[in-house]
Amino acid sequence: MAELATIARPYAEALFKAAPEAEQSAWVAQVTALGQVARDAQLQSFADNPRATQEQVFGVITEAAKVALAPAVANFLRTVLENGRLAALPLMAEQFQALVQARQGVSEARIYSAYQISDAQVADILVPLEKRFGRKLEAKVEVEADLIGGVRVVVGDEVLDTSIKARLERMKSALLA
Repeated sequence: MAELATIARPYAEALFKAAPEAEQSAWVAQVTALGQVARDAQLQSFADNPRATQEQVFGVITEAAKVALAPAVANFLRTVLENGRLAALPLMAEQFQALVQARQGVSEARIYSAYQISDAQVADILVPLEKRFGRKLEAKVEVEADLIGGVRVVVGDEVLDTSIKARLERMKSALLA
């Protein structure tokens, strides 16, 4: 995983430098769509097939992504394919999005909850979190049933764990100490 992240970083940084500020949000959506398509195992095996040309792979990816690509994003995808870096494309998309968010003063907050939570509940969670972390947060919510209750929030490398599972673990540690 670290190897792919190392491979992805220069591509994401180059795309970030090429992206005009006015178009960054549109480019993030396009690159994210390409990254999601690139995660598909069948696409990976098709791309690895020596009979498949780069143009065929490019066509399949752009059709599956179902987004109109800016010329620079299309060139970016062609470069990724020419250099055989399709496996790193999802990480490139994540890193590019992180760079754009950093420029805009926004960070991604991954909220793990034991149950599905509504948009209103997410908004209620984000208000104190934005004050605590001192920046605007964009929430991505995932259900993780083994938390039992509560939420665990990950912002960058910081974790705020208020789940029942974490509380039980802390009580267990205190009792065993």
